[in-house]
Amino acid sequence: MRISVVTLFPELVDAGNRCGMVRSAIEKDSLAVTGYNPRDWSEDRNRRVDDRPFGGGPGMLLQPGPVCGAIDAAVSDLECRPLVVALSPQGRRLDRHVIADWAERRQPLVLVCGRYEGFDQRILDSRVDEEYSLGDLVLSGGELAAMVVIDAIARRLPGVVGDAQSVVEDSFEADRLDHPHYTRPPEWEGRGVPAVLTSGDHRRIAAWRGEQAMLTTARRRPDLFMEHEPTADERAALERHWLGDAENTPDQP
Repeated sequence: MRISVVTLFPELVDAGNRCGMVRSAIEKDSLAVTGYNPRDWSEDRNRRVDDRPFGGGPGMLLQPGPVCGAIDAAVSDLECRPLVVALSPQGRRLDRHVIADWAERRQPLVLVCGRYEGFDQRILDSRVDEEYSLGDLVLSGGELAAMVVIDAIARRLPGVVGDAQSVVEDSFEADRLDHPHYTRPPEWEGRGVPAVLTSGDHRRIAAWRGEQAMLTTARRRPDLFMEHEPTADERAALERHWLGDAENTPDQP
């Protein structure tokens, strides 16, 4: 899969490409990431790409000429029509469904990183297909968001993650957060491990993990939990939890 990043700071994205799953995906030729700096398309002798907004107000805006020049170059370098995505706080919230769809379709992506006060609207109107945000927060620029997108896609590409089941069991994949995890030693600072996990009974372990994932989601993300009607078993588990009968929960000091 090919991802192009339009950014004033390609070195930030390059640093992310040298680590973890992204590096593995690139080394396996499952992923190619290319940067395009709008300054290379600036007509200003100082390679300036921003200016003050019409109508007044704080901050500076990215000018349409340099940014669209970089987008056009990225698009022309690809063999098929890419999806051009602007990363900014005004976009729709990015989630697992969007990432899964992009990774499955393998359509090339052009990620356009915002900076300063944002984009001249004509960039969005003339070149951008979709606009996405990581959430209700503001970053200094879209580079970190682009790195998140690249990493989330890379780990979904075939052969990148050593155990494909780990991707299936990640948080959010079944509209549930992940269950608690434990490793050695069996006791640490007076805190133990749930007995069920050392029982060797894989059916009970699977049931415990499913129940814990459900309880964690209900406590921390009730909005996510209520996307689906709880099953009878889930309702029973919630009732046990509310009554304080939390069997096989970690020992507390």
